[in-house]
Amino acid sequence: MAKSSSQSLLDRFNNSANALGLVFMLPAAAILLVFLTYPLGLGLWLGLTDTKIGRPGVFIGLENYRSLFNDSVFWLSVFNTIGYTAVASVFKFVLGLILALLLNQNIALKSFMRAIILLPWIVPTTLSAIAFWWMYDSQFSIISWVLVKAGLIDHYIDFLGDRWNARISVVVANIWRGIPFVAISLLAGLQTISPSLYEAATIDGATPWQRFRFITYPLLTPIIAIVMTFSVLFTFTDFQLIYVITRGGPVNATHLMATLSFQRAIPGGQLAEGAAIAMAMVPFLIAAILISFFGLQRRAWQQGSKD
Repeated sequence: MAKSSSQSLLDRFNNSANALGLVFMLPAAAILLVFLTYPLGLGLWLGLTDTKIGRPGVFIGLENYRSLFNDSVFWLSVFNTIGYTAVASVFKFVLGLILALLLNQNIALKSFMRAIILLPWIVPTTLSAIAFWWMYDSQFSIISWVLVKAGLIDHYIDFLGDRWNARISVVVANIWRGIPFVAISLLAGLQTISPSLYEAATIDGATPWQRFRFITYPLLTPIIAIVMTFSVLFTFTDFQLIYVITRGGPVNATHLMATLSFQRAIPGGQLAEGAAIAMAMVPFLIAAILISFFGLQRRAWQQGSKD
């Protein structure tokens, strides 16, 4: 009787998609716990101490966070990070979606164009940042040189010496690098939409905009939610582009929370303060993940849900 009962439980487990999915996820979850839990826990602990490089700290509670609350440079980095993430993510989504729609059409050299578009994503971030740093140079900028030769401007643009010019410049660099990820991911989603839906809509007299609004966008929404979640996370935690191009300058105008955390912790020696800034990023990242999760839940009917 007991053997029959255990066999029945085993059969139900084997036939349960959720249970099998849990089993397959366990190895990845274990790796994530090992390599994420320790750094996160260490960062949380350091943020509650007064640790400096070369000197172990003692527990001081929330003193680092109280200090950050009155730190104008920290709040400037928060403003920069939110603005940088919002503007870059919107442009990456719009331009990436346009590219995906174009590459989904029957155009000449389609395979070659798909490969070319991946180049900004494949090239190491540091090399991309160095290239942009050269293009933005106040004396040797190729952009300014072309505009001067074309007669559109009469002097070289100070891309990285002016606060707003520097902010716009790093956003452009991030957009250039991030568009391929969004475009190729959305293109993969477009490939899963049955052409028969478009054929039926065309026969019914639907315009291209109506086909996009009532077929493409609804069916692509789950992919958009996932892609944009990763895009926001990558952009919010961006470090290499900013650090190589501007190092947070001029006058902290392009400091993000990630670069400020590094500057305070490593060159500045204030490990505890840097850890506190890093931990302050966590609520923003959790919010982005939750927004994506609930957005996917609203589209659960596309996955066969009764709702």
